Amino acid sequence: MANDPLSPGAKVAPLRKTRPCPECGKPSQRDHYPFCSDRCRTLDLSRWLNGAYAIPVADDETKAEPGDD
Repeated sequence: MANDPLSPGAKVAPLRKTRPCPECGKPSQRDHYPFCSDRCRTLDLSRWLNGAYAIPVADDETKAEPGDD
């Protein structure tokens, strides 16, 4: 049972590589991935909820349903 991956002391590979935090650039932490801390994660969520991030919408009238004339 020395090769059992769940045994105490077994080496566990990280799930994701460390990347720079999108808010401050510090290395990301596993608990807050892809952010470095709860503070940076909360700042990003706040921007989404306040509408700072938006997906642009282009009105394309060529795709309008027939009968809308």
